[in-house]
Amino acid sequence: MILANKLGITSQVELSNAEEKISKQKAKALFDSGDIKKVAIGKFEGLSFIHRYLFGDLYAFAGELRDVNISKGDFRFAPVMYLEASLSHIDAMAQSNFEQIIEKYVEMNIAHPFREGNGRATRIWLDLILKSELQKVIDWNMIDKDDYLSAMQRSVVKDIEIKVLLKDALTTKIDDRTLFMSNIDVSYYYEGYTQFKTEEL
Repeated sequence: MILANKLGITSQVELSNAEEKISKQKAKALFDSGDIKKVAIGKFEGLSFIHRYLFGDLYAFAGELRDVNISKGDFRFAPVMYLEASLSHIDAMAQSNFEQIIEKYVEMNIAHPFREGNGRATRIWLDLILKSELQKVIDWNMIDKDDYLSAMQRSVVKDIEIKVLLKDALTTKIDDRTLFMSNIDVSYYYEGYTQFKTEEL
């Protein structure tokens, strides 16, 4: 099913390309404009801001809670009827050390609050928490796609694998523009978007 979009695109391939190009341009602008400093750290409000910033030119639902139940493979994300309660719980979760931050990230992944674009927005959100609390971010270039996806899939039951994977990729280059841009490309690669380089847009 092709998502209803503001551009009136009815081809899935065309929509995927437009989504990648436009939202990567917006991710670049998020950093270069300094708007990234407006994000409420560790809160759904902040994640919503990121999501709306990236996808607002494409989708009317950008930054808005989904109103449909969604799943990936055999896993069903938080049911719509429990979504607001789940997000309130996540907002209240501690985030003062690495383990707590990743536990919060895992819970937000299970909530999957948006219709589309959850992973890409939430990885930026995660790095902002790590930057604020630990003065570190993740170098996503160091993490293999299959390792990451399988660890995230298993994190619902046990989060030790994703914690080890992410901890090994921490860096103190928290304000490095080149790293931010390459991290966006890796994040999109995880989701199958590889047509454009963020730095070149």
